[in-house]
Amino acid sequence: MDKKGIIFFVGILVIVLILVGCGKEDVATDERQNVKETEKKEKKVEEDKNEKEEKIDNSKKEKEENNDKDVKIGIPSPLSGLYAKEEKVNRRPVAVMIDNHPRARWQAGISQAEIVYEFPVEGTYTRYMAIFLINDPSHIGPIRSSRPYFVSSLLEYDPVYVRVGGSEAAKRDVRNLNVADIDGLSSSKAVFKRYYKTNKKAPNNMYSTMDIIRKTQKERGYKLTGDYKGFKFYDKDTDIVGNSAKDVVIRYNKDNTTEYKYDNKEKIYKRYKDGKLHIDELDNKTLKVKNILIQKAKTTVIDSEGRLAIDIIGSGKGKYITNGSIVDITWKKKTRRSKTIYYDKEGTELKLNPGITWIQVLPNNGQIEIKK
Repeated sequence: MDKKGIIFFVGILVIVLILVGCGKEDVATDERQNVKETEKKEKKVEEDKNEKEEKIDNSKKEKEENNDKDVKIGIPSPLSGLYAKEEKVNRRPVAVMIDNHPRARWQAGISQAEIVYEFPVEGTYTRYMAIFLINDPSHIGPIRSSRPYFVSSLLEYDPVYVRVGGSEAAKRDVRNLNVADIDGLSSSKAVFKRYYKTNKKAPNNMYSTMDIIRKTQKERGYKLTGDYKGFKFYDKDTDIVGNSAKDVVIRYNKDNTTEYKYDNKEKIYKRYKDGKLHIDELDNKTLKVKNILIQKAKTTVIDSEGRLAIDIIGSGKGKYITNGSIVDITWKKKTRRSKTIYYDKEGTELKLNPGITWIQVLPNNGQIEIKK
């Protein structure tokens, strides 16, 4: 091979070696990039896994803290099973007569009562008695007069009784039974006021506040704690085994109905009165109810004014409604001061779900319509 041939061969060899080296470098580079991308993906998967586990841990921790908080904030109220500060739970209940005449609606503070009774009164009307313990509404009312059957019910709670007058029989009962009474007809204007930013007129415009009521309780030397028996409650929210009751209509008469519509999401009933959504005058929020007790009782007109005698001492039948279901119950009350006990079909004292309870006292001929 001549000199030119040798030079040409060496040149070709150099080029080949360069190309081979570049190829190897490209392959190495690609391999390094693949390794980096794989490591990056694995790191991302690991980070996502850790983040997910952290969220689960935080969720568990938050749930445990909330559960722990529920236990630590106080003790359960004997009226509702709801937890509150011990000093509030241990004080004396307050029973307030609340007007339900159409001209009195809507009422203030009633959503903060733990138990509310609805009884028929004269004519086509009903009236409420609200039992307060753990809450202190800034305004309560309109406050109205008493009847003997309200007295028989309130005696179960040994409360301070807030009213504005009453039938002669009711006034005698309050005196003779030594009820811790705060009457708007004999109390100063500092206790009862015809106000609270409404256009209501007498007798549908009398209000008070829980702070004033508690202050008056102390000033009059009424004891600060009550002697009474509360309800039994489930430890946690419990579905009862019964028929479906998503919409409950209670007819006191053709002109007076109470309706409860079930909210599946919140597991409570929204309350309606005479076809209108029942709201609290304080904040315009809907009244929400956990338990509904329907208590049927013999009801008789006893005078020309249409006043009633309602036999709530003795026994009778009724219904318990909660969490979208309804069951038959019975009730017994031995004396005026004794607790009304509600029993399930097995004859065992009824347990309620923790929450607000409305007790609908209904004449034996009152109608109950259940819409499934």
